[in-house]
Amino acid sequence: MTAFQPSSLPITDRPIRFALVGCGRISANHLDALRQHAGRAELVAVCDRQPAALERAVERTGVRGFASLDALLAGCDADIVPLATPSGLHPQQAIRCAQAGRHVLSEKPMATKWDEGVAMVRACRDAGVKLFVVKQNRLNATMQRLKQAIDAGRFGRIHMVTVNVFWTRPQSYYDDAPWRGRWDLDGGAFMNQASHYVDMVDWLVGPVDNVHAYTATQLRDIEAEDSGVMSLRLRSGGLASINVTMLTHGKNFEGSITVLGERGTVRIGGVAVNRIEHWEFDEPRPEDESVRDASYATPSVYGFGHPLYYANVIDTLRGAAHAEVDGYEGLRSLEVIIAAYRSARDGQRVGLPLVF
Repeated sequence: MTAFQPSSLPITDRPIRFALVGCGRISANHLDALRQHAGRAELVAVCDRQPAALERAVERTGVRGFASLDALLAGCDADIVPLATPSGLHPQQAIRCAQAGRHVLSEKPMATKWDEGVAMVRACRDAGVKLFVVKQNRLNATMQRLKQAIDAGRFGRIHMVTVNVFWTRPQSYYDDAPWRGRWDLDGGAFMNQASHYVDMVDWLVGPVDNVHAYTATQLRDIEAEDSGVMSLRLRSGGLASINVTMLTHGKNFEGSITVLGERGTVRIGGVAVNRIEHWEFDEPRPEDESVRDASYATPSVYGFGHPLYYANVIDTLRGAAHAEVDGYEGLRSLEVIIAAYRSARDGQRVGLPLVF
């Protein structure tokens, strides 16, 4: 095969070509999203270093499989590479893709270390390629309604925001993949499971001014935390808290956000912020009558945001949109999580930004 020549943007004369790296737990969401965008997107390759996972992905998709990222980059003509690999591998893989002229779509979190996340952004910037970070919860109908209400000023001054992520991850979840719960490759409940919820707080009511956190590893045999609490002071003057545990009994229990303002109160609950449970403002509007239509049932905590996120990625590469969450946006929630870990380690409040 001749050397790969990156396509100039926008790409409008053919489907966007994707090559998925990582064929584990979350890969099904990426494959389903690509299937829903058939005609505008095309899967051309899959990659995994685990032979069984790679074989299953090849059988499911019918595309060519590669056992290493270098082999994939040398052997296919993908425009963009989604990284659905352990989080600690994202930086080196993203940098390698950027150097090969490929756009990058990173699952959350984009990195487990602050300096490595920054290196990802710089590498993609210097190579002139796009870096997308998956934060699909922003696009869920419930969260879009809440974002619109906040941006419209319906709450007035927001006093407090509370987020709960009460899920379960049994020991078998960590044992099935030894990288889970490791500081270098995964992080704990804040970095992995609550990453979307940290992003949600920053996106809705940020930026964050400072963080004070506690973490604990109570039951699971892992390096990182299985539970944590995070208190945030917002630059607006309001307060926020994020409470997370992977120790609920039997099943995932709650993924919620409550916003308390001087002129309104909203709570979105369910297992993954999928159900509007309270919606009240001092000045009702006609659209409030249908607000609960945004609620939906979900079979998992992942929800249905990946196809919506992929739509934005495709539209961005086609020149019809701007990235919902690029590398710089991805760094914002990573910064808050790193600040929380430093606070929990050192027993003190940590101010943001981490660097100037």
